[in-house]
Amino acid sequence: MFGRARAAIVFRVTHMQPRDPVGDLCAIVGEDTVRAVARAFYERIPEEPLLAPLYPADDLDGARERLADFLVMRFGGSDAYEQKRGHPRLRMRHAPFAIGLAERDRWVACMDAALDACIADVDARERARGFLHEVATFLINA
Repeated sequence: MFGRARAAIVFRVTHMQPRDPVGDLCAIVGEDTVRAVARAFYERIPEEPLLAPLYPADDLDGARERLADFLVMRFGGSDAYEQKRGHPRLRMRHAPFAIGLAERDRWVACMDAALDACIADVDARERARGFLHEVATFLINA
């Protein structure tokens, strides 16, 4: 569906670039703020008819913690995610879920709202947004 665009995104998501656009965000906004983004995102999930079925209702806290740990690690903070779960393997971990363009777009809308609510620094917020939009597109599998 996305062809070359997806290949470029796969490369950017899975390989560090000489100037990693998000690798210093924890130093700028702090790990607590990044964790607040994950909390704000997951507060929206139970009310999302398209997304809620993709998340285990009995493990939303666990899913929130995994997202927070991943974001903190990817944004240059603690490596707790890797210590607990190893390499992110995002496509493999999301393969059991049918993620189409509609699911991607709702996920992005929820994440955008969380970023807007939690990150005051405009440059940091927009760099995080760009990265997360790419990741969401990378995970489309249906």
